[in-house]
Amino acid sequence: MAIYSLAATLFAAEPALFYLHDGDRVVFYGDSITDQRLYTLYTELYALTRYPSLNVSFVHSGWGGDRVTGGGGGPVDLRLKRDVVGYQPTVVTIMLGMNDGGYTKHKPENDDAFRTGFQHIVESLRQQIPGLRITAIKPSPFDDVTRPFTIPPDGYNAILVSYGAWIDTYAKEAKIDVADLNSGVVQVVRNADLADRTNAGKIIPDRVHPGPAGHLIMAEQLLKSWNARAVVSAVTIDAGAGAAPQVTREEYAHITGLAAEGGLRWRETEQSLPLPLAPMTEADDTGVIALALKNSDIWTALNEETLRVTGLRSGHYILRIDGMGAGEFSNTVLQEGINLAMYHTPMTEQSMQVLKLTTVHTQIHNLRWRNVQVPLQETPQPTIESALAAMDKAETDIVQLQRETAKPKAHEFELVAVPRQ
Repeated sequence: MAIYSLAATLFAAEPALFYLHDGDRVVFYGDSITDQRLYTLYTELYALTRYPSLNVSFVHSGWGGDRVTGGGGGPVDLRLKRDVVGYQPTVVTIMLGMNDGGYTKHKPENDDAFRTGFQHIVESLRQQIPGLRITAIKPSPFDDVTRPFTIPPDGYNAILVSYGAWIDTYAKEAKIDVADLNSGVVQVVRNADLADRTNAGKIIPDRVHPGPAGHLIMAEQLLKSWNARAVVSAVTIDAGAGAAPQVTREEYAHITGLAAEGGLRWRETEQSLPLPLAPMTEADDTGVIALALKNSDIWTALNEETLRVTGLRSGHYILRIDGMGAGEFSNTVLQEGINLAMYHTPMTEQSMQVLKLTTVHTQIHNLRWRNVQVPLQETPQPTIESALAAMDKAETDIVQLQRETAKPKAHEFELVAVPRQ
């Protein structure tokens, strides 16, 4: 191993440790936006694929219509007891506020109710779960960018922003953590609106509930607040220009069998999987996900899977991974580096399988909770208990399969020159 590569391996460190620890159980608590189980799902997917050896479990406990006082799932103390404390979490996120503003012009009494209720939630959880880590989430935006204000003069999102400002102040006093899921999303919607006014409004289609594109950006904001690592892997290979090729950087990856035989060939095992954003974009025929990604920094903030190859002769090269064509690149582009996460590769295909299993996991839990546990909680019967146990077993099995599927594999890379015409 080259000296540079050894140094990179020894000293490659995260600027700050990821917020989640081995053994953590995370409960996402909130209203219908959390109940959509999308920003929460993408957050779970990131943890699984970026830290596949980290043992963290996730519970999605959003309920449509909730305010700080509760809602359709019962009053807040019942919600907390059954849907949060019952899981004995080590981490809880709280995102409320969208419904608390009443979708009407600013009313001081709404502010007072929101603040009192939010404080009650935090204090109640802390009393019941000592040592709990809480992330207070500033409410996600009401889309006042792509359509006219419904509430003059400043729009409804201004009320949600004021709730977020109060959360900032309160969090310092209460010593809890904060994630801003409003301003970053608003900025992406603004950027998208300038680029494509027709589709920008589809990021938050009904102005309240984001679509998948909006939830991806929301998950990015939460993960940033949790010190999420941007790098999937970073590899640099010196092709040698006639001399023996060598690896000069392998961060979160390990290279073996590097050889120059009819091109460059090597075997690479990465420590993580990329988020499957490229396949998700391909599957979105409306182009809204692509629009949101193009107008955000998610690739550099969360999904850098860098490959650089220096010392190549002038020309174009085809990159294949496990025989699958990843793309054709000039020697200049390869020298600058490409982000493999932006292409359809065996690694993104594997992470797409993790996404599918994560979706199944959230669906099974939601069915158990909303279709069996809650509606039948007043009439306990042996058949109900056995149904709950069977669904718990199914969820456990899916989670185990999730973890197995998220384990990175070794891949065969091949870089071959395109014959000159």
